[in-house]
Amino acid sequence: MREEGEESWFDHDAGPLVRPFALTKGRARADRHALTMITLVLAARPPSEAERINREGATIVRMCQGRPLSVAEISAQLRLLVVVVKVLVSDLIDEGFLVRQTSALPTVNAPDMNLLQAVLDGVRRL
Repeated sequence: MREEGEESWFDHDAGPLVRPFALTKGRARADRHALTMITLVLAARPPSEAERINREGATIVRMCQGRPLSVAEISAQLRLLVVVVKVLVSDLIDEGFLVRQTSALPTVNAPDMNLLQAVLDGVRRL
């Protein structure tokens, strides 16, 4: 149902009428950069340069200014399918607007079995 002053291409019950494939120009895969839901991306150019690209791309570049975001976070904030965001992010990496950030997580060694057993014994005594 259309509200006063609302654009006709949007219906709150149906959602936006622009299909995801229109945003990706018909592409459904972005395997070029092996992006996953937890891949972190960071803006490589200032937001002013992103104004010449499509609206979604410019929004992603602005979102990633100064702090890395995961593909899943971008997807959630834009309310777009993860596969669509992967294609858009992949294009932005190709165009030099985004860079993949390497994982900052330290490598984890196998857990100490003695410590785990001590914790288990302590829990059982409770």
